[in-house]
Amino acid sequence: MKILLISIGTRGDVEPFLSLAEILKDDGHEFVGAFPEQFRELTEAAGIRFQSLGAEFLDLLDTKAGRLAMGGDGGRWRKFGSLVSLARQSMPIQRAMTARQHQITLEEEPDLILHNGKATFPLLWSLSNPTRAIHISAVPYLVHEVTDHPHIGMGNSNLGSFLNRLTYKLANFGLIQTIKSTAKWLKLPDRATTASIKRALNEEKMVYCVSPSLFPRPDYWPNHVHVLGYQERNKVLDWQPSEDLKAFLGRHDQCLLVTFGSMSNQHPIEKTAMFLETLEAQGIPAVFNTAAGGLVEPETYNRDLFHFVDQIPYDWAFERVHTVIHHGGSGTTHMALRKGCASMIIPHIIDQFLWNDVVHKLGAGPKGQSIGKVNRDRLARDIKDLWNNPSYKAQAEQISVHMKTEDFTQQLRQLIGKSP
Repeated sequence: MKILLISIGTRGDVEPFLSLAEILKDDGHEFVGAFPEQFRELTEAAGIRFQSLGAEFLDLLDTKAGRLAMGGDGGRWRKFGSLVSLARQSMPIQRAMTARQHQITLEEEPDLILHNGKATFPLLWSLSNPTRAIHISAVPYLVHEVTDHPHIGMGNSNLGSFLNRLTYKLANFGLIQTIKSTAKWLKLPDRATTASIKRALNEEKMVYCVSPSLFPRPDYWPNHVHVLGYQERNKVLDWQPSEDLKAFLGRHDQCLLVTFGSMSNQHPIEKTAMFLETLEAQGIPAVFNTAAGGLVEPETYNRDLFHFVDQIPYDWAFERVHTVIHHGGSGTTHMALRKGCASMIIPHIIDQFLWNDVVHKLGAGPKGQSIGKVNRDRLARDIKDLWNNPSYKAQAEQISVHMKTEDFTQQLRQLIGKSP
């Protein structure tokens, strides 16, 4: 088959699709990746032909409003204002990306589309092409009701069975209206009614690429909804550690990794200084990954205790560090636990607050503060707890044992490779 992959978001939204392509590539399928322009090199390096959805979406996240919305500390109302501003600015960008999804689909004429929730056109396409679109999600609590947890957009506090279910109905209603509006301005056939879109949303195959060790599949879900584990992709490829990095790790029996991945914030210099001061006061050696700029390398710092890199494959790094402080992306959370690393999450946006709760409730690390609220006193207390409490490491290693037994390769090949 020709399988079109469509995903919108940061790297954590793209990686699951590259992982699935890696699993299925030996079955003779042709893959085309339709992602934001920033992931062209990553996609082509994975041997997948690339179609661009444009660079504007991720560029917007790097503006002042975007950084405040993603990891701001300007107060609740200022952050709310930035979200409103971001939504307003993103409307023409969202339309342009949807139009590109439409055009790419017409050009490619795929047999199957795998898409995430931010890519709404595939659901419309499925109205004329039943069973030929599959929703792929790296986070739970999205479309299908969970009685003891609200929709991911409504927080993480259990509201009770009735209200929890209501949050899914409200979220799905909003999604259906958005899709219906999209069909109207794209001038698609009249079959895109509220009822038909709702039916397609409820009946579309869905795969949660989430470990059942972190999110067990509810037994009351319909049979076309699956929880088929976190799929780890080899990200090392041609990357090689520098001699300085190898020497630094060799000098320390135990080391901490601090990374915010693709997340940014308003005050990266101040945030980095806060971590450096706290870790130096406790004598904890650490590697800092500056990545997308959420952390920055200062001109002067204790080079015996700290080492900075601008990128590092997590599958390589997590096997060589003792503990991790990270932003709480789904892939990063899964990989850290699968490698047996005790973790503390500094959440920036929606699903990262969920993973912060999950890691803490599983006993694999203390509950971290959000990037906008992190302060020196709390940070010092939490880092001391993370580093010195052996139960966190023991629990992470126990979770790792369970996660390493999870192999859903055949199920994925059967489910996706045999569609439609």
